[in-house]
Amino acid sequence: MVWGGRAGVRTALYLAALCGRRWNPQLRVFYERLLAAGKPKKVALIACARKLLTILNAMLRDNTRWEAPVPASQHSC
Repeated sequence: MVWGGRAGVRTALYLAALCGRRWNPQLRVFYERLLAAGKPKKVALIACARKLLTILNAMLRDNTRWEAPVPASQHSC
């Protein structure tokens, strides 16, 4: 059970990970890889929340905005 830290931030990260595992291609691949490795669903979801937190921290550190990855089928040649 995770009880440390700020409850509001923890809740926001959990809900963002819940949505991200479905709609964010990077988080979806990460989540499915963890499930394929035998991790329980909730453990994989919390790992996605932590990954999302590290992405957000890097964005703040580098002062950058989120840019969705371009699907391979839309790359210009």
